[in-house]
Amino acid sequence: MTERSGTLLEQLLGIMARLRSPDGCPWDLEQTRASLKPFLIEEAYEVLEAIDGCDADALVEELGDLLFQVVFHAQIGAEEQAFDMADILRRVCAKMTDRHPHVFAGARVADAQAALAQWEAIKGRESSARGRARSVLDGVPRALPALTRAQRVQSKAARVKFDWPDAPAAWGKVEEELAETKAALASGDSAHLGEELGDLLFSIVNVARLSAIDPEAALQGAVEKFRRRFTDMEAALLMQGRSVTAVDQDELEKTWEAAKARERRQ
Repeated sequence: MTERSGTLLEQLLGIMARLRSPDGCPWDLEQTRASLKPFLIEEAYEVLEAIDGCDADALVEELGDLLFQVVFHAQIGAEEQAFDMADILRRVCAKMTDRHPHVFAGARVADAQAALAQWEAIKGRESSARGRARSVLDGVPRALPALTRAQRVQSKAARVKFDWPDAPAAWGKVEEELAETKAALASGDSAHLGEELGDLLFSIVNVARLSAIDPEAALQGAVEKFRRRFTDMEAALLMQGRSVTAVDQDELEKTWEAAKARERRQ
């Protein structure tokens, strides 16, 4: 960290302490670790949106908002005399140094995959030293979006060679799950159908992962495409003095197909 960055971090810590002081901000004073959880998630997603938008200025702002959430939790920890920002920084510095012996301790790794395997091995030794058995699948938060969590769990299993050889092989599992989902749909058993739909989605994530496609991004793209076409359909009907709530299904389908055709031409 440069001196300038260190000074600015100290300034931010001071701002946070003032906000939480008795004569500070009433809203900030009311916050707890639990109440801040949705804001932490929201800020992380806004960072992702800035990255996707390739907007450097927005990314600076959103990373700052995310950092503020970390500082907020550090301040609450300091007030409880549990930990402070120095503890957070000390821990992450030690962790990053210890887990990169090929950078800081003269070890050698052949490539990125070997570096990742070394990282996992070090994490395993750390867990053993604490008296905890570590699963290969540990470290994937339950709170992740389901598609992302599926991808991360599959990737971790793949590191010990529990994986499909390639995407075409994984597609065979999709077809198998699709048939089972169709049978569950015909049975009318909603619990069974929910289970089979979950299996089908999980198998599709495997195909995406093995094709080097982020399934979360792919689905977000599909959602955005639907939103774009639907709003175009609404606008087209509005120009005719009509609305989506006042036309029949056949007319909606016709207008939808026209919206798709306009988008392809553009």
